[in-house]
Parts: sequence; structure tokens; C-alpha cells
Amino acid sequence: MDKIKNADKIKIVDTTLRDGEQTAGVVFANKEKLRIAKMLDAIGVDQIEAGIPVMGGHEKETIKAICKLGLKASIMGWNRAVIKDIEHSLECGVDAVAISISTSDIHIEHKLRSTRQKVLESMVKATEFAKKHGVYVSVNAEDASRSDPEFLYEFAQAAKEAGADRLRYCDTVGILDPFTTYERIGELISRVGIDVEMHTHNDFGMATANALAGVHAGAKWVGVTVIGLGERAGNAALEEVVMALKHLKGIDLNFKTEMFRELAEYVSLASKRELPAWKPIVGSNMFAHESGIHADGALKDPRTYEVFRPEEVGLERQIVIGKHSGTSAIKAKFEEYGIVLDQKEAEDLLARVRAAAVELKRPLFDKELVYIYEDYLHEQTKEAAN
Repeated sequence: MDKIKNADKIKIVDTTLRDGEQTAGVVFANKEKLRIAKMLDAIGVDQIEAGIPVMGGHEKETIKAICKLGLKASIMGWNRAVIKDIEHSLECGVDAVAISISTSDIHIEHKLRSTRQKVLESMVKATEFAKKHGVYVSVNAEDASRSDPEFLYEFAQAAKEAGADRLRYCDTVGILDPFTTYERIGELISRVGIDVEMHTHNDFGMATANALAGVHAGAKWVGVTVIGLGERAGNAALEEVVMALKHLKGIDLNFKTEMFRELAEYVSLASKRELPAWKPIVGSNMFAHESGIHADGALKDPRTYEVFRPEEVGLERQIVIGKHSGTSAIKAKFEEYGIVLDQKEAEDLLARVRAAAVELKRPLFDKELVYIYEDYLHEQTKEAAN
């Protein structure tokens, strides 16, 4: 793949409050939505998709409240390609609207019970209406990844001519791979010349990879959610995309990444969804080292087993003492307690630590390590006395 195009123009649209909340069983309280919006803005998100105004009630009132917060980020309302939906968005005071309609034949035939021509007409009518009211417009091609390419080009061209500011390319059921994504997005941009947003789902575990592939091909926007929250297997994760762009592609979006762990914890609690220890970027195990070789390397120079500093995402380094620990980790851990071990003491204690870890089937807590050390000292004293 070539060097990333438009590297200085890449923007992030976060849809935690819309697509994230569409996760089965997830509901954010109104105050939670306001706080999440503030945190997203503070971190540096360019555009926040705040919800679906046409739902009315608390949803609409909360979107209005978000619009009145005075955030730096653009605030977007999600809509079907229906004038009434857009009117509700405009009443909220958003400065951007997403106009979404399916472009795949399976969706057009079985979900919409419609035709390609009617899809085009609905999209164009809605887009022209929105542009007359002076808002930014993202036309969303739902299920774009399963759409006939020629129809998708026609759809994108019609959106562009109607005044759309960008096309959201939705991999709605997550069936793309990065190689296919790169080819398709490159061809779409070449054929139509419209700004493209990648909106990728994680059904095959490739949402972030597909988002980056789309950026490589020229997409200027990436749609994300905090911790990858979203329908089924979720969406591309905000923290993964931002950190991958920064450390793998040398594109720093100037986000306050040190807030990532705090944001992830809050969204996890608000959504009542687990934040796994092994979660990329923000999981507590990201900087936890137990294996003897790894811990030894990390103690000598963290760069041996850490690609970025834990503080960069709001985490701390942990040396975990358990079955796979080595003497270097044992010595370092006991130094935290003000105890300096020689090599023999470290080896003796390591044998006891490993035995205890196997019996307990987990690493050891600090107090357990101190108890092991005290028992060891007691035995050494008895042996010396004999």
C-alpha cells in the first residue's frame, strides 16, 4: 500500500451515543449521554453523532441539550432518508445530519421493499432538503460492502450532486477484509471524487484494520465508538484507531489520549458492558508483565515489550508475580517493599511463589508475597539456629 493520502485531513466521528447505544440491551441515561459527549469533545473527537432525533421524547431533548453545551465538536443527528426525520434533527440545533438508506439489493428488496430508483430519489430529496437548511450532510450507504459496485458509484455520484459533504461507506455486517477495503475505497474515490467515511463493524474482528485500510485508500473520516461498542460484535474502537494511526502510521491527531482509560471505564459502566483486561489499548493487561523474560526486559527498558508508554492512555505498568515470573521480577517487587534480595533468596522465593500460584490458579497479591517471605525468613532462622 502507498503512503496514506490526506494524512493531515483525517477526522474522527464518534457514534457511541447512536450506534454504540444500539448494542442489544444497552441504554444510556440522559446525564450519561451528556457526560460522554463532554468527554469525547475534551479528548478531541471532531464530530459526535449524538443520537436519533425522530425518536422524540428524552432522546430528542438530550440531543438538544448536547447541542447547547457549546462543544468544539460538530454535533450530528442520525436520520432515515425522510424529510420528517431531518426536521426533527434541525429542531435540535445540530450542525450536521447523517442521512441513511440501504444500497444493497438484499436490503432494498427484503428490508425496504423498494427499488434502486426509489432509494436514489429518497436520498436526493432528503439531501437537498438538508442542504437548503445549511447543515453538513453525510449520506450513509448502509450495507455498502454488499452493494453492487456500479449502483454504489451511481448512488455516491447522486449524493455528491445533491450537495452531500461526504459518503459514509458502511460495512454493516462486517464482511470486508483490509485488502478488499483498500481496493473498493480507492476505486470509489477515483470514480466519484467524494469525501468518504469508513464505518466498519467487527463481525470478523477486522473493524479497525478495515478502517485503516480505507484511510490508506483516501478516506478522510473514520467512524468509531468507545471500546468498540456496537451492534453484534461492535464497531471500530476509537482508542484503537487513534493509537494505530499515531504509532503505526505516524499520524498524530492530537487527541488527549491520556483520557482513554477514563473514558473507556465510564462507557463500560454506563453501558453495563465488561471492559476486558485484554482489551487492546485500554485493557488493564496492556502493561501487565508476568512472564520472566518479558518482565525482565520491561524492567530493563520498557520499550522491549511496550510499543508506547502506559501513561499515554491513562494506564500504569504492572509487574505481576505468578507462575511465569522470574528472579528479576521477584527482586523488583520486593524492592517496592524496601527489601533487597540476593540471588539465592530470589531463587528460593521464586520456587515458593510458583508453587503457590499453581495451587491458587492465579498470580499472587502483595500480602501473599509478604507472607511467603516471612515464612521463608522464619525457616531460615530455624535452620540457622540448628
